Amino acid sequence: MNNIEKLQRTHSFPTIRVEADPAGTEHWLYMHADAASGARPCFRTTLMDDMWSYLTSITLRESQRRPGQLRHVVLASDADAFNLGGDLELFARLIRAGNREQLLAYARRCIEGVHAIHGSLGGDVRTIALVQGDALGGGLELALACQTIVAEEGATMGLPEVLFGLFPGMGAYSFLCKRVPAQLAEKIILEGNMFTAEEMHAMGVVDVLVPRGQGEAAVRDLIRQQQRSPVAHLALNQVRQIAQPVGYDELMGITEVWVDAALALGDRSLRTMERIVNAQKRRAAAAA
Repeated sequence: MNNIEKLQRTHSFPTIRVEADPAGTEHWLYMHADAASGARPCFRTTLMDDMWSYLTSITLRESQRRPGQLRHVVLASDADAFNLGGDLELFARLIRAGNREQLLAYARRCIEGVHAIHGSLGGDVRTIALVQGDALGGGLELALACQTIVAEEGATMGLPEVLFGLFPGMGAYSFLCKRVPAQLAEKIILEGNMFTAEEMHAMGVVDVLVPRGQGEAAVRDLIRQQQRSPVAHLALNQVRQIAQPVGYDELMGITEVWVDAALALGDRSLRTMERIVNAQKRRAAAAA
């Protein structure tokens, strides 16, 4: 990357790779840095802990930033998928055990993350999702929480939770309704179909569509364009929160519905989850 200084990998963040400029105005966070070991590219708790720890550290650097300084955070992936969504292996285990407390704790952790990302990480950050592979379920919810979605042609996106009798409960409905009509958002959720990045771009879900292999260059161009008018983009962050707010209470209320719906799933649905997990493990092993 031009003018990007690689940060040293530490044991604190084994599941992510981060690159940032010396001034701290540009951060590229690549999920699944441990993909080479065969780890599934989904929201494992270790990945979420690493991601939220680093993103929280960005919001705490207030004393180091100049007034009116615009910062960018790019969420991308080191795996062949952007993110395959929630940890279905954990879900099935907690549901079988009837463990509402831990399932809700996982869901709350997700909500805290997407709410912070949607809220510009304190107000002075523009968030960009770079989707170069499959973004499914919670992976698509993460992308939807960002202000801009840049996707490469051929990437697959969708909310398949209905396949095992559930719905995406960590922000999909709220964030989708900011991009498409509510009726279309419900159709996407309830039908569970997979879409190409091209189809999502045509619907208005994807903001920038680029040929395969050109995603990083497109994001760098976008950052340069926005840095030419930082005051306008910082003001737009505030306008967005006024005109299109997604409140924490709204997100938590929906995710509690999700938790109760998950706990009501029967054995057939749980076995479907487990088959999907096995497919993810085979995919991860092949990629590794």
